[in-house]
Amino acid sequence: MEDLELAKEFVQAKENVVKELRKVIVGQNQVIENLLLALFSKGHCLFVGVPGLAKTLLVSSLAKVLNLKFNRIQFTPDLMPSDITGTDILHEDQATGKRVFEFIKGPVFSNIILADEINRTPPKTQAALLQAMQEREVTVGGKTYPMDAPFLVFATQNPIEHEGTYPLPEAQLDRFMFIINVGYPTREQEVEIALSTTSGSQPELNVVMQADRVEALQKLVPRVPVSDHVANFAVNLVHATRPQNGGSLDFVNEWIQWGAGPRASQYLILAAKAKALIDSRVAATVDDVRSVARQVLEHRIVLNFKAEADNIKALDVVEKLLATVKSD
Repeated sequence: MEDLELAKEFVQAKENVVKELRKVIVGQNQVIENLLLALFSKGHCLFVGVPGLAKTLLVSSLAKVLNLKFNRIQFTPDLMPSDITGTDILHEDQATGKRVFEFIKGPVFSNIILADEINRTPPKTQAALLQAMQEREVTVGGKTYPMDAPFLVFATQNPIEHEGTYPLPEAQLDRFMFIINVGYPTREQEVEIALSTTSGSQPELNVVMQADRVEALQKLVPRVPVSDHVANFAVNLVHATRPQNGGSLDFVNEWIQWGAGPRASQYLILAAKAKALIDSRVAATVDDVRSVARQVLEHRIVLNFKAEADNIKALDVVEKLLATVKSD
């Protein structure tokens, strides 16, 4: 009975959050839904889109309406790991005169982190986020410090400029539950954006939830039931991305160098459960898995030179897989 009440609260929470975000974000319905799916599934997101599409505004606004601590880190080539995690500072105790090291927490110690243009910093600094994203803790100087809950990393990446950028390692990409492609607004939406942002009035965002309720709803998502049929479809979809796997599809062998790992299966099922709750249902379906497959699989498929020569993108392969892999 408690879970049913929480499920109702889940739907209401989603509607309240979307209503507030709509005050500052025009359009981008699918982007907002994907962001909320990731939030309630405890999944990190990588936003890919050209500058000026309100990616930063969306994430900072989400933190405001949930009353969560928010830090934005601008990733630059000279950013050091300690600029993210924090560092030990030599501190003199006034009472005893002894010098001791005191840990000064970095900006990663927050509820929501916006890693802006994450691909502009070298891999060593990108890797500083790995432990925080996976283990939700940071180790500095041999000591481990837990992160505050909830903890989520939302990163942005510019798909146009490649000069002065560092491709994210596969291990780093795999830590992101979703890749969310942010597209241009329609002409009508852009007119609305231009008018609202140049009017001089600033919308006031209201807090609709506190951190403890966010955690409670996050804990509800894994408890959503999923049938063996649905789980098998999710795993079959992930297995189908792997070439030379015994019975692999011809186009997979032709275009894919490496397929998705087991984390993809976990995220497909978890996101499908969150999707069911957002749509006021209490069980995940095959259609839920299909609806989140693009976001989960696109960045986990490594294409080969043949695909590049044929002008095939990872999303093209995912679409072909969704049309090919059956649920029965």
